Amino acid sequence: MAVRGIRGATVASADKPEAILAATRELMAEIKRTNPGLDPEDIASVIFTTTRDLTSVYPAQAAREGGWGEVPLLCGQEIPVPGGLRRCIRVLIHWNTRLAQGEIQHVYLGRAGELRPDWAVNPGEGKGKSS
Repeated sequence: MAVRGIRGATVASADKPEAILAATRELMAEIKRTNPGLDPEDIASVIFTTTRDLTSVYPAQAAREGGWGEVPLLCGQEIPVPGGLRRCIRVLIHWNTRLAQGEIQHVYLGRAGELRPDWAVNPGEGKGKSS
């Protein structure tokens, strides 16, 4: 079994706890939907980052509330690159799985799809482009 990374990102509508948590819940749900078999029991750890303009709540709270309470979760701040996407939440999940690297489904929702157009997703529809 290998440890594989699942990447994802989304954009919160505002720096308000409910907006950040809703965006994170949607992202995590889409990652679970597009990676059948993803079980918190098989997750080694999860790293969340946010841009400097999101400070009202930790996105990891949404994962804990969604059943990932035993998974080691960490939040950090993204590097403030000039012209970078605002109100962005990123995630890196370390998953113990038998899947090959090419079978992992990364999820970039909404405007975050600008970061990785090849991994952009419309929720409920799957990838915008194949990987």
